[in-house]
This record gives sequence, C-alpha cells and structure tokens, in this order.
Amino acid sequence: MGDEVVTLFLAGDVMLGRGVDQILPSPGDPTLHEDHMRDARGYVELAERVNGPIPRPVTPDWPWGEALAVLDEAAPQVRVINLETAVTVSDDVARDKAVHYRMHPGNLACLTVARPDVCVLANNHVLDFGRAGLVETLDTLSAAGLTTVGAGRDLEEATRPVAMPLAGGGRVLTVAVGTPSSGIPTGWAARPRRPGVAFLAAPSPDAADGVLAWLDAVRRPGDLAVVSIHWGSNWGYDVPRSHTRFAHALIDGGVDLVHGHSSHHPRPVEVYRDRLILYGCGDLLDDYEGIAGYEHYRDDLRLLYLVSLHPGSGALTDLRIVPMVARRMRLEHASAADGEWIRATLDHVSRPFGVHLAAAGDGMLRLATA
Repeated sequence: MGDEVVTLFLAGDVMLGRGVDQILPSPGDPTLHEDHMRDARGYVELAERVNGPIPRPVTPDWPWGEALAVLDEAAPQVRVINLETAVTVSDDVARDKAVHYRMHPGNLACLTVARPDVCVLANNHVLDFGRAGLVETLDTLSAAGLTTVGAGRDLEEATRPVAMPLAGGGRVLTVAVGTPSSGIPTGWAARPRRPGVAFLAAPSPDAADGVLAWLDAVRRPGDLAVVSIHWGSNWGYDVPRSHTRFAHALIDGGVDLVHGHSSHHPRPVEVYRDRLILYGCGDLLDDYEGIAGYEHYRDDLRLLYLVSLHPGSGALTDLRIVPMVARRMRLEHASAADGEWIRATLDHVSRPFGVHLAAAGDGMLRLATA
C-alpha cells in the first residue's frame, strides 16, 4: 500500500421508513401499531408543522440533501452506515415492540443514491417485521449490489466480516454486533439455522474476544479492522464503563476503529492508542422533526464523520465532522451558530476522554491539535 490515508465515511442511524417512506415515490402501507400514531403520514405532518411543506413525492436523493455533495467532495474510500430500517412488504409486525420501521423495496433508490459500501443491520429495528421481513431485506439489498453486515440468514452469515478492497492494496474489514441495551430483543439473535442479528448479551471481555476471533479468521496483513456496534440508550451523554472497557479490549486486540450508534444524538469521542472510538454517532436520516420531549439534545443536528487512517498502521490521522441540520426530512448545512453548539457540546462531553474538538475554517469540526 502507498502512504496515502484511507478515509471512511461513518454515519449513525439511517431510518428511511415510516414518514420518510411516505414522501418517496413508492410509499408502503402507512398503518402503524404505535400508541400515539396510527398512520405514518402523521409524522410527515408533524415535520411540516415545524419546518414547512414537504413536496410529495420527493426524488430519491431528497432525504440526503446537501450531504451528498459533501460526500462527493470528500471522496471516502469506504462508506459505512447503520441502516435502521427493514426493507420489506411483510406485515409480520413485532407486536411486543412499541415502534416499527419499514421502507417499501420500491424506494430503495433512496439508499443506493448515497452509495453505501457497508450497511450495518445489527440493530433493534431490522426484524420489526419478522424473520421473513429480515430475509426480504437481505435479498433486496443484495439484489441492488449493497453489502450488509451484522444480520443474516443464520449465525455464520450474521457474524461474518465483510471486506472492502482498497485501491492501493489491503482491505477494510467490518464486523457488526448489537446489544440488548439498544433495545434488541434477545430472541432476535441469529442461530445456526435461524435468521437474526449478531447479538452480544453484554459488552464483556469474553464478547470482545469472540468478535476479535471473527476478524482474525479472515484478516490479512494490510487490512484495517472496524467494529460497528449498536448499544446504549436513546438519550444522554454518559458512557457506561463497560462500553469503554469493551472498546479498549477491541483495540488492544487489533481493531482500528470502533463505530458506535443507537443514541438519537452524538455521544463522546475518544482516541485510545491512536485509534478512534465513536461511542454514538447519533441519527442521520429519519422522520423525527416534529417529535417533542427531548429538544435540549438538539436531535435536529446531524453529523457526517470523515475518519482518515494510516493505511499501514491503522492509526488515526484525521477526524473531520460535518454538522448538518434536518429540515423537511432533508439534510442541509448547519448554521455557524448550530455548528458551534454541537462543537461545544461534543467537546464538553469528550473532555473526560482526553479529546478536544475545534472549529475549522471550512465549517467542519476537527480534533484540536493543542
């Protein structure tokens, strides 16, 4: 491999179901099984009350908005997202859950337009419409040329790392897991002959050893290793000590990047042994604009993470974070004031981990050098 850096785009939760699905060209059945909303179009109306009319139908690139130009300019070699949506017409709703996300397969262009290289499925919504819904999701994404990780038709497929080749040689290996702290039911765990997610009962040292074994089975010299994990509660900035120990154990075992998600807003950033840990990337795309109750977390602010690693050692060479804001179910560049708010917030919650974030002249946030 050459001396050039390897840049990855990392995103938190990409939820293209429910209200988002309803504004796209092929909306599915809008029926919901929620206590407070029975029709997915109600979430569109809530968003419109906050930020104005949303055209219908929108083009597939609408939800990504101005983020697509940012990604094109940054030109990351690998794009990794947490796809928190079943892509199915299954009606086998998980009635023991309060909220369900489903996108009609006819709207898949809304995902492919962003050209994700890896779609993480180890989360608490991919089986919202049963195992048949998961299998349809896997089949639909595969038919579109999209690579998935963290869920499968059996345990072997769910825990299998995926490899993205790099132009200069080597690969980026990604493995994905989910924990019950994020709301994943224990019964969703993949088994030898049962579809499901790559499930960890707890982020323990033994669990870290198991994840490392999956990577070691396929890792070659020159490969970079990423572990994507769905963990933790929806709200709050505290990081459980068990999460820190787990992330450190992964890096001690040879992982180069820990990609955490589940929380609806960003959580702290850590650099441990020159490796990046994102404890929670927050939401990226969804239909949450009009939902009240947690406004002080500024869930409307969304972040694009651009992470550059040294191709030989895997060490972090740069972290750029692009603040966006969700308006009318579309991403736009955040204002200078909003960018400063998220910078100050992330800087404050990351300081216990020894990380300071500074504003760059291009509107991005970067690791402070002093």
